[in-house]
Amino acid sequence: MADVSREFLTACRGTVHWRLSVARLYEEAVRRGEAAIAAGGAIVASTGEHTGRSPNDRFVVRRSPSSETVDWGPVNQALEPEHFDRLHRRMLAAAAEKDLFVFDGFAGADPDHRLSVRVISERAWHSLFARNMFLRAADPSALDGFVPDYTVVDIPGVLADPETDGTNSTTFIALDLERHLTLIGGTEYAGEIKKSMFSVMNYLMPRRGVLSMHCSANYGADRSDSALFFGLSGTGKTTLSADPCRTLIGDDEHCWSDHGIFNIEGGCYAKVIRLDPEGEPEIHATTRRFGTVLENVVFDEESRELDLDDDSRTENTRASYPLSHLEHVDVGGMAGHPGAVVFLTCDAFGVLPPISRLNEAQAMYHFLSGYTAKVGGTERGVTEPTATFSACFGAPFMPLPPSAYARLLGEKVRRHGAAVWLVNTGWTGGPYGVGRRIELAYTRRMIHAALDGSLDDAPMCTHPVFGLAFPTALDGVPAEVLDARRSWADPQAYDEHARRLATMFTDSFAGLAGTVSAEVLAAAPCL
Repeated sequence: MADVSREFLTACRGTVHWRLSVARLYEEAVRRGEAAIAAGGAIVASTGEHTGRSPNDRFVVRRSPSSETVDWGPVNQALEPEHFDRLHRRMLAAAAEKDLFVFDGFAGADPDHRLSVRVISERAWHSLFARNMFLRAADPSALDGFVPDYTVVDIPGVLADPETDGTNSTTFIALDLERHLTLIGGTEYAGEIKKSMFSVMNYLMPRRGVLSMHCSANYGADRSDSALFFGLSGTGKTTLSADPCRTLIGDDEHCWSDHGIFNIEGGCYAKVIRLDPEGEPEIHATTRRFGTVLENVVFDEESRELDLDDDSRTENTRASYPLSHLEHVDVGGMAGHPGAVVFLTCDAFGVLPPISRLNEAQAMYHFLSGYTAKVGGTERGVTEPTATFSACFGAPFMPLPPSAYARLLGEKVRRHGAAVWLVNTGWTGGPYGVGRRIELAYTRRMIHAALDGSLDDAPMCTHPVFGLAFPTALDGVPAEVLDARRSWADPQAYDEHARRLATMFTDSFAGLAGTVSAEVLAAAPCL
């Protein structure tokens, strides 16, 4: 495969900044007016109009042979090759007039499955973001002769013309799987860089028999005691995996191969709005560290002190930092096969139990359903939690049909005997606006009990609508918290909300009914 990055770099008539250090990237970002340095040492940048991902502006180029396997539809929108080529020419012309920043690194900690990645960006702080989020070479000399397997070109100043470019707006995130090239324009939101490469991994890895997953991961006493935490943004993947009692592997993107699990990334991308220094001390500390990139965080112009409670710009304030900023972390990014798989859901209806153990059919049903709530600010236009279903807890990043990922998960859970749990990190005592968020301390206690085996012999009750087995007693967690119905002042109102949510599950799953077994279909809520 030809090195498609070269045409951009040779076209550039400005300065090409190769693999700058963190300090140099700080200097360039401040000198260019892209960012400011906050008290404590983090760098703060604004993403402008785009304070979250733009899923309606993400496209996959329709080329053969990938066109035969991509799951085309609202998530994987097709972009015709001639439209991509037009955008490509426009990006080349823009690159010729700008200074460019180049990061070279890797996606995937397992040497047998990693990709060499080159990120070419217009912004110095975007290059720092890439440096934080991808895996870096321990020895710079290892990059001598570096040839990327995949290239991401990120020039926010290039705008699409929807009438001639086949896009929905002036913004575009266009993945050409055959040319190993992603073009990003019209948005300053750095998360598009990392998520575009996650989509690439989600296309390539299952073809090797490796399950790519939107999940965090950690382990206990040793690497053989690992656990996975699936969930969309805002469900608690970062918070719950950054556990002082366990060692973090990564907070968002992993793969499960025949060797075990491995991190795709080299950093974390955590939401920091109203971050609690007592509940999440390690993550909070990163917001005061040199090398951390803060997005859309408000700070005092004179003192440069941060205000993590200020959501005037967005609810989706973020911190990007290398894994080495954390204490309880394995920067090697690899561990053995997980003994536990946890599905995290932020239930805005306050219906689901805070923790339930799933049998095999239920595990497949809830994995394919991917129920949660979109948290305000994670995507454009979302201002408060809204119930949603996202297959495999990561549909926006999955180029293949959901069944491809579910089949691999089922095979690996069965082969390695992993227990599967559904954990509700959302509301109790009522729906959003009436009830309250389940306390983090309770959720941590329940997860610890699931991972250490304490729940194996706990008394269990079966939910009458969802058929979920949940514990009725656990030291440190009130009984009325464990039983969602008991937490409501009005049980009849709870029953009505449970029926409504069950209907949403069955309606959402209708399109997947023909892809699963009768046993999985029978795991649906009972109406």
